[in-house]
Amino acid sequence: MEPTEEVAGALAGDGWWASRALFPQEMAVALAEDARRLAADGRFRPARVGRGDGRHVRDDVRRDLILWLDRLAPSPPQALYWARIEELRRALNRLLFLGLEEFEGHLAVFPPGGFYRRHLDRFSDADERSISVVLFLNPGWRAADGGALRLHLAQGSRDVPPELGTAVVFRSDLVWHEVLPASAPRFSATGWFRRRPVG
Repeated sequence: MEPTEEVAGALAGDGWWASRALFPQEMAVALAEDARRLAADGRFRPARVGRGDGRHVRDDVRRDLILWLDRLAPSPPQALYWARIEELRRALNRLLFLGLEEFEGHLAVFPPGGFYRRHLDRFSDADERSISVVLFLNPGWRAADGGALRLHLAQGSRDVPPELGTAVVFRSDLVWHEVLPASAPRFSATGWFRRRPVG
């Protein structure tokens, strides 16, 4: 079964999926190197919470740095990432009739001690974000480094280690989650499929 079909089946069932099968490993390696180069160049900025005029830095809620991805001006590794994201969008629309229209995403790094408190990816006053996609970019990650993505599910919590090439896909409106503190820099590509607003 193609990984995108596995993702669709899991989303229709438990609402989440995690595996190394979605993105080619060589693409994850190249994107990881790209993210580290951009971070070293000082391109990342402190992440904020909220939206519109209400966006502001809240280091009691999250402590990470991000760089928004530009689909119109990608680096070569980012172009490969966007192509795979588009394949996933089309598959989810074909199999689940979700009406996903676009994707927004960023590279993120949590410095040592960084975290993100429990939250949903959908804003309380906007329903466009439908499906969240996280790709971890951390070669040689050890269990002692921490930084797991903790999913709060109906059947209990599930921790996904942020190992290179592991992808996690889940319902933005249903799956509460958090990033546990890490003791090493923790990189990821994180984004959301958006649908047309309802109403």
